[in-house]
Amino acid sequence: MPDPLSEIIALLRPRAPFSKLVDAAAPWRARRTEVGLVYYCLLLAGRARLEVDGKPPVDLKEGDFVLIPATQAYTMSSVDPAPPPGLESQRQMRNDGSVRLGHPEGPAGEQLLIGHCSFGSPDAGLLVSLLPDMTVVRGERRLGDLAGLIRDEARADRPARDVVLEHLLQVLMIEALRTGTDTEATPGLLRALADDRLSGTLRAMHAAPGHAWSVAALARDAGLSRSAFFTRFNRVVGMPPMDYLQNWRITLAKHMLRTGLHSIAEIAGKVGYGSTSAFSVAFSRRVGQPPAHYARTAAQAMQEPHDQMA
Repeated sequence: MPDPLSEIIALLRPRAPFSKLVDAAAPWRARRTEVGLVYYCLLLAGRARLEVDGKPPVDLKEGDFVLIPATQAYTMSSVDPAPPPGLESQRQMRNDGSVRLGHPEGPAGEQLLIGHCSFGSPDAGLLVSLLPDMTVVRGERRLGDLAGLIRDEARADRPARDVVLEHLLQVLMIEALRTGTDTEATPGLLRALADDRLSGTLRAMHAAPGHAWSVAALARDAGLSRSAFFTRFNRVVGMPPMDYLQNWRITLAKHMLRTGLHSIAEIAGKVGYGSTSAFSVAFSRRVGQPPAHYARTAAQAMQEPHDQMA
């Protein structure tokens, strides 16, 4: 049976990573205001505080890893001593590509590996909404090894570099999400997969998106009454079950339309619509344009880079 988490990470297509090693001498504070990028941080030494706008601060210690699939503005700072109000440290770039924060001389009390990447999927906003908005992993060495591999590969000029990086980023995200400490905190896919009543129904929907699912049938599969299942799914996943199913069907349909490997009639059947017209109505309502027009636009967008390179 398909693994929903792996499917979503693969469809997101993480790519174009940028990572840097940061040495810092307290007191220091660094603020970034880019939004929408994937952000991850591994604390290699010392202690630090991460403050994402709108969220409580998170104190990190050596070996801790943080993943934020879609960043808001955030601040990283020293803990001992804490920076004075208003301090924003200047970044000092070194010849080897690393960064120094805080006092320029003397030993660094903190060392961080910080990385950013983007998602190649046009449906990233919808897919990211199914993931926790912040995942903290405490002392998991595998994540440090993966982050180091990504950093080394990103700096090298080897054959198939982009393919290797995409797969490494997928593994990093899956590993962080499945070992995170906060799956109970945020509604979404991970919380549902940890729920013994809902995980089976989610896997069934992903295994057979074209099946004629109903709330009553899903509730029976979960061993709950219809109302209890609807309430629990909505609370744990963050949306009603049929909304989740339709979002997933349309996401799969958009992916298949972009590949150009299936006819619209074939796609309609694969994602659970009894006719091409019913699929076209549902797709247009959700996406804002008919599937045929979406497919043509996607094909043109893919052709343009090749035309520019010719």
